[in-house]
Amino acid sequence: MLKTFNEIKARLEGLKEKKRIGVVCAQDEHTLDAVMLAARENLVEPVLIGKRSEIESLLLHTGDDPAHFEIVDIEEPEACAVEAARLVREGRLDCLIKGLIETGVMMRAVVNREHGIRESKTLSHISFFESPYYHKMFAMTDGALLTYPTVEQKRDAIENAVKVFHKLGIEEPKVAVLAAVENVNPKMKESIEAAELKKMWEEGAFSRCVVEGPISYDLAMQKDAAEIKRYLSPVAGDADILVVPDIVSGNILIKALSGTGGAKFAGTIIGAKVPIVVTSRSMPTRDKYLSIMLNAVIGKM
Repeated sequence: MLKTFNEIKARLEGLKEKKRIGVVCAQDEHTLDAVMLAARENLVEPVLIGKRSEIESLLLHTGDDPAHFEIVDIEEPEACAVEAARLVREGRLDCLIKGLIETGVMMRAVVNREHGIRESKTLSHISFFESPYYHKMFAMTDGALLTYPTVEQKRDAIENAVKVFHKLGIEEPKVAVLAAVENVNPKMKESIEAAELKKMWEEGAFSRCVVEGPISYDLAMQKDAAEIKRYLSPVAGDADILVVPDIVSGNILIKALSGTGGAKFAGTIIGAKVPIVVTSRSMPTRDKYLSIMLNAVIGKM
């Protein structure tokens, strides 16, 4: 069981070799602040891909010596993304983070059929939370990448998330496929799909995890609520992974938990050769820093 991000940081500090993180279009002050924070703590080794003059200027502004970092001088965003993918294929990077580049531009290089770094059929986003109101860290998929996922895409997203938990040492993560109700309602598509995913699990479609659904958020996260409703499941009140119906509900959940719910947040895209941090420029430095730590720990998937 993982309870805090400090435990993830301790794992990172215990590694013999620092993980190398590629910063794509690194001439972004907000991203560079988080990357340099992790680098100063000796947690990662940054490889800064982008406009050298602007990167060096930002480093000098923060009191960091540009000579201490590997900078790959490339002007165009598309070329930066292509170079990052090449370095990943050559085994020279363990994870990536988006800098001053559009997400779509970066992801096109990731999924390119000839020169990309895609491995899984479906790329998905997974968010990790440390909440003062829950007894352990938990994750949610997908609130940032898959818009209105099919059952098959949800299955792939579950598999991606479970792999991450296995990487973190959680041998049998508990997966809650969320809906507004805990029973199948023919008028509520997400409840039908949740039941289908549970049936897939019962038939052996998923390895080393427990899948429950449909299940409402309160039953997945609050044991007393499950007891009151007499909802019997090993997932009830002890969920590790929450599967949301679509990007709208996922996006709302991320912002509610981290914005007003007091939760610490980190996120990553899974399904490529390495995990990828694709963060909003408005995201606080703390959350980007935590995302960097998470990605460095899970490293090459």
